[in-house]
Amino acid sequence: MNTYDIYGIGAALLDTEIEVTDADLQQFNIEKGLMTLVDDTRQKELMNHLKDHLVASKKASGGSGANTIIAASSFGSRTFYSCKVANDENGLLYLSDLEKANVTYHANNGSSPGVTGKCLVMITSDAERTMNTYLGISETVSVIDIDEDALKQSKYVYIEGYQVTSPTGRPAAIKLKELADANNIKTSISLSDPAIVNHFHDGLKEMIGSGVDILFCNKDEAINFTQADSFDDAFEGLKKYAKTFAITMGAEGSCLFDGEQRIDIAPCVVKAIDTNGAGDMYAGAFLYALSQGKTYQQAGNLASKAASVIVSQYGPRLRKEQHAEVLSEMEGF
Repeated sequence: MNTYDIYGIGAALLDTEIEVTDADLQQFNIEKGLMTLVDDTRQKELMNHLKDHLVASKKASGGSGANTIIAASSFGSRTFYSCKVANDENGLLYLSDLEKANVTYHANNGSSPGVTGKCLVMITSDAERTMNTYLGISETVSVIDIDEDALKQSKYVYIEGYQVTSPTGRPAAIKLKELADANNIKTSISLSDPAIVNHFHDGLKEMIGSGVDILFCNKDEAINFTQADSFDDAFEGLKKYAKTFAITMGAEGSCLFDGEQRIDIAPCVVKAIDTNGAGDMYAGAFLYALSQGKTYQQAGNLASKAASVIVSQYGPRLRKEQHAEVLSEMEGF
């Protein structure tokens, strides 16, 4: 029997989420709707400029991969997460959050000097999330942070696409996939962000290698990655890189390929106020369902429902009771 359902690798970032206006973004020359990497000086500058907004801000462990792994764990999956935090206050808070979510991590994590990564998540009134990220020590996650014993006891591997930006994270992601392939463990990857796809296209292809079992992306990422002229062309193009995939389309629902046929998942209609973490939640719920032996249709239905709850509130997390409520509402999903 496998010890873990899902083994993930990705950045460890302490999120600070605040509400801003389009005028705020324009004033500080911030590209709306994208994740932008910044240095510590730039992030501190933004935090200082936006200090009046920080009164109601919330801090939580984040990073795209972590959001997905914590979501899966909260639904009931047994999970392991490879990441890197520093021996500082934010690092201790981050690891405490993982423990509360029943996510196992490498025993040496949090022992290195440095600065734990931080992400400033800015939410506008149209629910769009814009992120400025200082990776800190998380940029140095490497092959030595892979726990091969934990990996070999896992059903699925989940690779956060943002690892493509790190000179050590990319080789670590590639190594993890190679080890998974060698041990007949199913592999999955997210494309993470349209800007990442545009700027690191070749690096993502390198991480995908000969192909993954499951690929997660949104509509824009699918089109940009396959360099297609239409969504239908992008759908066909993804088949060269993944045996199966899930494409999220916001209010239009999602579209799956289960290896044989296209499956359209209807959206759950809600009033969106914050899209931060929606795709991460979708992937987490989807992988949880598959690890429990559910079909792609069932996994898509659960993932769609979970993502709809996330976008109707602030923050990338559901409370413990909300996970239980989603599962109860989707009984049999």
